[in-house]
Amino acid sequence: MSEVSEVPGVPAVSGVPEPALLVQEPPRPPPSLTGGGAAGLALGLLRTARPRQWIKNVLVVTAPVAAGQLVSRQTAGQLAVVFVLFTAAASAVYLVNDARDAEADRAHPVKCHRPVAAGEVPVPVAYAAGALLAVLTTAGAVVFCNDMTAALLSAYIAMQLAYCVSLKHILVVDLVVVTTGFLMRAMIGGVALDIPLSRWFLITAGFGALFMVAAKRYSESVQMEGGAATRALLSEYTTGYLRFVWQLAAGVAVLAYCLWAMESGGPPDSGLLPWRQLSMVPFILFILRYAVFADRGTAGAPEDVILRDRALTVIGAGWIVVYVLAIADL
Repeated sequence: MSEVSEVPGVPAVSGVPEPALLVQEPPRPPPSLTGGGAAGLALGLLRTARPRQWIKNVLVVTAPVAAGQLVSRQTAGQLAVVFVLFTAAASAVYLVNDARDAEADRAHPVKCHRPVAAGEVPVPVAYAAGALLAVLTTAGAVVFCNDMTAALLSAYIAMQLAYCVSLKHILVVDLVVVTTGFLMRAMIGGVALDIPLSRWFLITAGFGALFMVAAKRYSESVQMEGGAATRALLSEYTTGYLRFVWQLAAGVAVLAYCLWAMESGGPPDSGLLPWRQLSMVPFILFILRYAVFADRGTAGAPEDVILRDRALTVIGAGWIVVYVLAIADL
């Protein structure tokens, strides 16, 4: 028997049976073809819509509360509709984003588990579901709210889709787009209910959102030092720049809130206590406490930071109580 190996790179050994030819295993079918049925597809679409992120849309109540219009049955119903519409708009963006990034997500250690990347939801289905949700969102806003609400939702969807395609790769613009998305959430409740938006509200909400967004990017930048970047653009920022942004944003948000509290306070006999001025205390405490996590590089998703730290939760609840007393003029 010949001693020439049939396997390249493996020398033949006299007296030892020659190894069999290696047969390459045929490629497995894509995960999207492995089954799951309609129920699995529906569950995959729901997971792609990011239910965990829906809590952010509670911000739609911000403008009515800031204007002193406490929730009545009528306003509560309208705000519930706005919440559903904004949730649908955000979900449409998530679906399109995951469909577009499916190939890149499959190479990511964490994002590979997303339903579209994992093949639980076919890419064309994700695109179709996202487009359908976007159309239904705009139509629902026209029917159940007003034209301005529909325009704001359409602008949000267009801006976020542009972010998915190109804006997330542009330095600084990515911070502005994400911040604007939070600001739109805070504005839309007032737009839907035809409530004038205070300049102090817009400044505080806008820079407060920028503070949290920049703090999150700063934390990601700190954690990636010595490792791979989790975002393509993150390596373009320096930690010093991101620290400057969140510190600047925090300062402007505090200043705007204090100016609102001092300017809007009524005469001493308008209530039991000067609640507007007193509300500055928990607000500033909240910003300072949150800045501790930003400085440590552990300020990830805002909802996670707030719920994880008991002191932040208590301070936030205290601010809500004092703020409600202030706008109720008790």
